[in-house]
Amino acid sequence: MSERLKICHVITRMIVGGAQENTLLSIVGHLHKGHEVVLLTGPSPGREGKLLQNVDTPPFEIVEIPSLVRELDPWRDFQAYRQLRRFFRERGFDVVHTHSSKAGVVGRIAARHAGVPVVVHTVHGQAFHPYEKKWKNAFYKFSEWLSARYCDRIFAVAQAMIDQCVAAGIAPREKYQVVYSGMDTGRFAAAKAEPELRASLGIPAEARVVVTVARLFPQKGYEYVIPAAKELIARHPETHFLIVGDGPMYDRIHVELETYGIAEHFHFAGLVPPDQVARYLVLGDVLWHLSLHEGLPRSVVQALACGIPAIGFRLDGTPEVIIDNETGFCTTPEAVDEVVAATCRIWEEPGLGKRLGETGRERVVRQFDWRRMCEILEKEYLELHGLKTRH
Repeated sequence: MSERLKICHVITRMIVGGAQENTLLSIVGHLHKGHEVVLLTGPSPGREGKLLQNVDTPPFEIVEIPSLVRELDPWRDFQAYRQLRRFFRERGFDVVHTHSSKAGVVGRIAARHAGVPVVVHTVHGQAFHPYEKKWKNAFYKFSEWLSARYCDRIFAVAQAMIDQCVAAGIAPREKYQVVYSGMDTGRFAAAKAEPELRASLGIPAEARVVVTVARLFPQKGYEYVIPAAKELIARHPETHFLIVGDGPMYDRIHVELETYGIAEHFHFAGLVPPDQVARYLVLGDVLWHLSLHEGLPRSVVQALACGIPAIGFRLDGTPEVIIDNETGFCTTPEAVDEVVAATCRIWEEPGLGKRLGETGRERVVRQFDWRRMCEILEKEYLELHGLKTRH
């Protein structure tokens, strides 16, 4: 390594989630490269878990700022800006890398005002999207436009994110770069189904299994999973569902399952540590990812790495990994009937699921390896830092 950098990653919450896993793996990769890395985060309350309690990593400094929260709160946001700016000035970082919307807005402006040489940001998913209120979209776009002027490079986990930002006038295309969200694809590719785990979850040995891996949160698509499940079970009663995740919709989902009379077909794994997710994914025959708002769905990549095909809505970065009739099927957003039809095709067409899954595994194992992501980020940090310090 030609240069040792002082790097600070900034994110609002370290819950069990995709952006958080991406951030943590970036930290671990750069620690292994010999850089000094600090994580600055807000609090992580609620049922969505605390990622840092469930992982084994090299030691690194974690700083929590209570005012850095996910919700819009002008007073606390201003407090967070002042605290971040002071922290960045005192510590003299070479690079500040922000993640997701709120931390990206507050953190980028604070870092630039603190004189940090290199300020970069990753778009994990858009705050603005077609299913949001117009006034909120206008506010989010303005915020992203403003904060884009305070950074040197914007990474995105999918090409779709870049296209949307450029179309919205956030920043010119040359400011963006796709860096696919890294994960331990080798662990998923090596995972084998465990009959004992399946039995402990109450899944019958002869059942066909649809698996979902997502927080129990409104934007994750469970309002489509349940009606689609009801229709699929009516056509294929041998179908069962494995839900991996937890969150504020837990009680509501259970009430709806009882109302529909399909509760006995659902099995809940709860929050699962990232290094254990593969054990649950390989129990599935197909993954459903029915979110209306996503960057690039990590659960789809993980399922494909396990050799399991995926079905999802044709929006955001999902079509970049779910390739129709190659790795699974993309459907019209909100079209429950198309999700059911695609699943029935996999259930009824001999060998189709296996073919789709094997093709998916071949496509994603190297492309989404976390070490590759870290190497790309390090290269960008060093190049940008070199440009800044030479002038």
